[in-house]
Amino acid sequence: MMDQIAVHQDSATSRDWPVAIYRTLKSFGVAQVSYVPDAGHSKLIKLSHADTDIKTTVLTTEEEGVALSAGAWLGGDRAVLLMQSSGVGNCVNMLSLMASCRFPLLTLVTMRGEWAEFNPWQIPMGRATPQAFEIMGTTVLRLENPDDAEEVISAAASLAYDGDQQVAVLISQRMIGRKKWTRETH
Repeated sequence: MMDQIAVHQDSATSRDWPVAIYRTLKSFGVAQVSYVPDAGHSKLIKLSHADTDIKTTVLTTEEEGVALSAGAWLGGDRAVLLMQSSGVGNCVNMLSLMASCRFPLLTLVTMRGEWAEFNPWQIPMGRATPQAFEIMGTTVLRLENPDDAEEVISAAASLAYDGDQQVAVLISQRMIGRKKWTRETH
C-alpha cells in the first residue's frame, strides 16, 4: 500500500541556523518553548526538549501559545512561541491581549505559501501572515539568510523582552527547504 507524504528535500541550506536560534534564545534567558508540531522547527524543538532548563509545551492550537507566553511572563519566565504561518490566523484575537496588557511576545514563524510551495492550501495564509500580525500591532521581522539568524533573533528578543513588545520573526520558506509529495511504501 502506498501513501502520499510530504518530505523535505536536501535543497535546504546546510547551515545550522536552528542551533544559532537556540543559542540566542538561551542567551536571552528563554525558559519556556511552546509549539504546534512543525517540521520547519523540528531541530529547534529537539534542542529545546533536550535542555533541562527549558520547559516545552506541545499545543493543540497556536493561540494557546500566546496565552502561555502571557502566563510565563506573569510568572517571571520568558517564553517563545513556535508556529507555522498557517496557524497565525488562529492567534489574531489573542494578540490583542498581549498588546493591551503590554506583555512581551516573541514568536518564530516558519513560512509556507511562498517559495516553491507545493500545497495550494498554504498560499492564502502565507500571503496574509505579515499583515495579520501588523494589523494587530505586532512588529514583523524577516529571517531570509541563515547567516543572519543570531542577529535577527537577538534584535527580536531585545525588542520583545526589553521593550514589552510583540514581535514575530518570519523564517523564509527558502531557509526551511523545498517540500514535495513522494510515495512511501509501508
